[in-house]
Amino acid sequence: MSIILELTDVAKHYGEGAKRNRVLEGLNLKVKDGEFVAILGFSGAGKTTLISLMAGLIEPDRGGVLFKGKEIDGPGRERGVVFQSYSLMPWLTVSGNVDLAVDAVHTKMSRAERVALRNRYVEMVGLSHAADRRPAELSGGMRQRVAVARALAMQPEVLLLDEPLSALDALTRSKLQDEFAEISQAEKKTIVLITNDVDEAILLADRVIPLTPGPNATLGPSFTVDFDRPRDRGELNGDDRFIALRREITEYLMDAGAERNVSAEREIVLPNVVPISVGKSQPPKAYKDAAASPASQRYLEFSGVKKVYATPKGPLTVVDGFDLKMKKGEFVTLIGHSGCGKSTVLSMVAGLNGISSGGIVLDGTEVVGAGPDRAVVFQAPSLMPWLTARQNVALGVDRVYPKASAAERRDIIEYYLSRVGLGDAMDRHASDLSNGMKQRVGIARAFALSPKLLLLDEPFGMLDSITRWELQDVLMEVWAKTQVTAICVTHDVDEAILLADRVVMMSNGPNARIGNIMDVDLPRPRSRKALLAHKDYYAYREELFDFLEAYEGGANPDQETLDRIRSKRAQRAVAAE
Repeated sequence: MSIILELTDVAKHYGEGAKRNRVLEGLNLKVKDGEFVAILGFSGAGKTTLISLMAGLIEPDRGGVLFKGKEIDGPGRERGVVFQSYSLMPWLTVSGNVDLAVDAVHTKMSRAERVALRNRYVEMVGLSHAADRRPAELSGGMRQRVAVARALAMQPEVLLLDEPLSALDALTRSKLQDEFAEISQAEKKTIVLITNDVDEAILLADRVIPLTPGPNATLGPSFTVDFDRPRDRGELNGDDRFIALRREITEYLMDAGAERNVSAEREIVLPNVVPISVGKSQPPKAYKDAAASPASQRYLEFSGVKKVYATPKGPLTVVDGFDLKMKKGEFVTLIGHSGCGKSTVLSMVAGLNGISSGGIVLDGTEVVGAGPDRAVVFQAPSLMPWLTARQNVALGVDRVYPKASAAERRDIIEYYLSRVGLGDAMDRHASDLSNGMKQRVGIARAFALSPKLLLLDEPFGMLDSITRWELQDVLMEVWAKTQVTAICVTHDVDEAILLADRVVMMSNGPNARIGNIMDVDLPRPRSRKALLAHKDYYAYREELFDFLEAYEGGANPDQETLDRIRSKRAQRAVAAE
């Protein structure tokens, strides 16, 4: 195949003098006609700059970007672009937004031909039923489908995709990945995909190329993806070639990331101080009724927990009969499809949302309202932007350690900020921190409270995959030192397995309850690298994928189906021995 897109010694920077930001340096890439190339990169490494260079939206400082041997001197209809943000006209319908591209590019077509072309691509992305809707009436996934249809309707020779799925939830993302795979096969176009998701890259691409961390980011080695199409993510999970390739790419990215994260830390001894205690209250009746059971180590217990919301159409039961006992020091993850009540359960145990019936008991005390014995890390860290990292952590520390000296409180703050890799950034204002650094502050703040219960509500959901890996390992390292009882809500199958002693799988809402509980018998301390090398890891992964698939689209699988899913892991483990 001939070379259709080529980058030769490309470099790009922004700003001048002391503020000069060297983004890309020495990029060389050749993309063949009809090839699907995925470029994996870190946040801030210059992925969007790279796609903008290919699209002709910006010019390189050095080197050249060539299309069919000729240097690109601006945007062109032969290169269609889909960005992470949809950029739709809010006053136009789905059809109207696609017509913008069709009418601008295909000026020699008749009106009937242009309408037929538009309808073809609207149908291809599965939006024929919504052709007359406006963007405000569409979900995030549907809006991104419109952007894809608009780009395809230009009938470009090269399709450039700049993290088009990164803002979507896991289920919508997986569905659109499958659609992209089908479209790439149907259209036989050359595609360059920018992504931060290793699984997405392997599922879709012919080649995967990492972009090293910035500044001066450059392209790393090329990994060939030699799997037949169409590719099924469930089947890939059991393929030894996929497992080896996934591990090789992931380890390369993690090693590259580790080299940029060396921070100087002074040795700090954590002071032996005790946080303020929370007043005792009587356990609820449901807890007393269950106390006759022989269960031991009931450090945290949910007993018949139910949450009902009043709506104009009548009561809506979101969570219906959630029962769970946790040992002290246990780490549980909650997983399930959107709307299954995971965050509702977390907000009830945090005391931020009232319980309609049943009860929650923590260390012998009924949960009534919020308290410092339960620390919460949300998806957005909610820092005070005008305060430094140190001052943001101090807000909680000063409250929960009123009898500690100023020196002891300082050591607590600096100990945890150092543990999360912010030893050299304690005095930077929150407004000057990246999203990943802000979430590190949130984690440090939570651990610094010495809580009885740590609650994490999709704490890494807003971060790119590579930053998420780093912070998952940070979380595991700090948790290993504290052994705090913890619950984490997540959409991420790999995150659920990495963190948990048990994965609690929720059935679909409304009336959601526990659908299955999977014990994770993998050695601790854990890291992502260690899990990738463990023979049982992909069996756990398969069970969670199968469970989520069984409940997909609001389905309500029977017990026989759930039992069959559980038994597959045992069979796979035996076969691996």
